[in-house]
Amino acid sequence: MKKAVLFYLPITLITALFTSCKVSQNVSEKDIVLKNSSSAALSQKAISIQRGELGKMDAKGVFPILLFKTDTIPAQTNDLNGDGKWDELFFTADFLPNEEKNIHLKWSDTDPKFTVKTSARFGKREGKNLPVHPDTQEVLMANQVHKKLGYQKYQTDGPTWENDKVGFRHYLDGRNSKDVFGKKLPGITPENVGINSKGAVEDNYHVMYDWGRDIFPVGNSAGLGGYALLIDNKINRLGILGNDTINNVEKTTFKIVSEGPVNSVLSYQYENWKASDNLYQVQETTSIWPGMYGFKNTVSINGIKGKETFLAAISNLNNKNPLQVIESGDWICLIQHDYLTYERQWILGTAILVPKNIYEGYIEAPKTGQLTDSYLAKLKVENNKEISYYAIAAWELSADKGFNDSAFFTNYVTNLAKQLSAKIKVEIK
Repeated sequence: MKKAVLFYLPITLITALFTSCKVSQNVSEKDIVLKNSSSAALSQKAISIQRGELGKMDAKGVFPILLFKTDTIPAQTNDLNGDGKWDELFFTADFLPNEEKNIHLKWSDTDPKFTVKTSARFGKREGKNLPVHPDTQEVLMANQVHKKLGYQKYQTDGPTWENDKVGFRHYLDGRNSKDVFGKKLPGITPENVGINSKGAVEDNYHVMYDWGRDIFPVGNSAGLGGYALLIDNKINRLGILGNDTINNVEKTTFKIVSEGPVNSVLSYQYENWKASDNLYQVQETTSIWPGMYGFKNTVSINGIKGKETFLAAISNLNNKNPLQVIESGDWICLIQHDYLTYERQWILGTAILVPKNIYEGYIEAPKTGQLTDSYLAKLKVENNKEISYYAIAAWELSADKGFNDSAFFTNYVTNLAKQLSAKIKVEIK
């Protein structure tokens, strides 16, 4: 008998769907045994299994079918390194305390068409009078920022990503802030958000629609989940403000890495980011999956000398309540709950979850300068070593009720942190 492969992963959950598919026999079927090693029930946690752990894969272009009893668990494959061959099997699963699940993996020649619960969107135009067209990638040089061009090139100022709970956007135009779309419905938002009937860029998302709207003021902060470096007590923003005409990043390369029913992944590369007379090379990966009011962000920086501190940002614009700092599982949770939306119209809870083992306290950004109006979690950073953290936003008008209550939101965040800390034992047969 072939020796079983054992490894451990954090995970996230889903409601199982049943789908009938034509199954390919070109690749080996596998049994995946998942064991919840914690005494907690795990709800909506994500599982990533690397291709190499599944043995040799000869067939191309087939779809994974995961069978648990009579149910089919929605899953997808991701090509994370861009070599044209998938290298990750991604899915989600629910667990009772200490539960063991035996999942059978087959492969289908046809797309099972699972319900779409994540999305990534990016649109751009090549001239002021040209219509926006959808795209999956972009290269932005230092002199191509919004103010220098004289017009906004990007739909919603840059890419958006969302799941069934909440949406976000990244200002690719040089500012690199991260914003929040409040969602009232679980479906994916319309493709034309941020453009008008003529295909021109238009700010039409600060008004309420059936699906929701942009709800989060960013100003000169880095938004929710943006970041900076602290060097010699100076806060160095990645990027610029809206009125600046030259970026402090020589070249920005963006790509939608994957967009699927249960996972969407975005990638940013920042070449020659000038901060305090030093040059840094940055890789950022953003990932979202269903069921969570947030996203995961992973950053690695080349050029770290040892005097830098990583700063993970949470905008405190419109916040009038004390910041909560709570340890939960492997994470430190920085939590706000107030009328954090435009003109303090609605209640919004925001949080960042940062790794406990590298947390070094927090500071508050000044009211003037290149990065303002934020709490900044200080994290130990090492050269080329990844830092992963989570950004959370839950609106009182979200489909799940209760987020108007501060204690409810705090409980949600700290429980999520425990869920993300849980380990699943994975055995492949």
